[in-house]
Amino acid sequence: MNIIPDDHVIYSCDDHLDIFNVPGDLWTARIDKKYHDIIPHVEEIKGREWVVCSGKRIAPYGAPPKGMSALDRVENLENAGLRPSNPQQRMEDMAHDNIYASIVYGPGSLFSFAIDAPEIKTLVTQAWNDWAAEEFNSYKPGRLSALAMLPIESADIAVAELQRAITKGHRGAIINCFEIDMFDQQWEKLWAAAAESGVPLSFHIGGGHKFNLQVGWQRAAFAAMAPMCMKEPLSVMIYSGALERNPGLKLVLAECGIGWLPYYIARMDGAFEKHCISNPKGQISTKPSELFYRQVYATFEEETYGPELIPLLGHDNLMWACDYPHPDSTWPNSQEAIEETLGTLGEEAIRKMTGETCKKLYKLDD
Repeated sequence: MNIIPDDHVIYSCDDHLDIFNVPGDLWTARIDKKYHDIIPHVEEIKGREWVVCSGKRIAPYGAPPKGMSALDRVENLENAGLRPSNPQQRMEDMAHDNIYASIVYGPGSLFSFAIDAPEIKTLVTQAWNDWAAEEFNSYKPGRLSALAMLPIESADIAVAELQRAITKGHRGAIINCFEIDMFDQQWEKLWAAAAESGVPLSFHIGGGHKFNLQVGWQRAAFAAMAPMCMKEPLSVMIYSGALERNPGLKLVLAECGIGWLPYYIARMDGAFEKHCISNPKGQISTKPSELFYRQVYATFEEETYGPELIPLLGHDNLMWACDYPHPDSTWPNSQEAIEETLGTLGEEAIRKMTGETCKKLYKLDD
């Protein structure tokens, strides 16, 4: 059964480009040579190429460990290791899965660069934004949209980079919410700047935990609970008033899934009734659920109880994602995954969650 309308194309709102999949000279070609030992670069170590940063081996260059890429599902795939960063080959993979457009989260979206010097880390972030705009997104504007990454060194630096990234054509930006002190009032500058710009700001899962991802069972445990780590950043943005003060701010909770959200939104409303209305001084005056539906978007891939849970939230704020090329990805069987999760929800819901909402949010028809 094909539930996708014939005149509808699919947008994936959360795909990836990892540090081992990007060109080896992405940073060294754009940053002064005196920093090359610190920034991400490729070294041959004991007969194998590695991505190295600040003297530490990050990952084998060109491919993740076996079983950690959806590309393993297709045998003898040409240039499999660097294929995700090759725009032409990436779009071939999208076509193979009937996906028209992709929002892409780059290196640093899930985990931060292992660089101590703040000014060098900022240079690394800027170099990514330049490459993404000039070498990747430009291949098919509106269909390939790697998001800008924002520096975490200070709100002023993040705002300046957001504005610079927008001039280069970026349609969205991400900041690592687990690497900044979200309780620090300085970040109000970023929330306000993003609201004024109209560019969506993303938080992505990846932090807020103590697991050691080098240990097999802990990696699995992290994968199971990671979406729910987004509850703290969401609570901060709601109850601190960041969303209420900046009604133009659009916040994307990337890869957070759906399952926990109906319960948590209802719980936030309960806390609002008990603590904000009875003690209004310094509290928000808008119900958390209203703020969520006005300004927050959640992305998901496969949801076992999707047909039961999605109606509890409504479909206006939910966006489907393929997660290519990660092991959790639905690639190359996204049609089947969409049918299983959304098949009973009707054409309007399918159109919005698998395309129209993403297209409108990121202004992909401009």
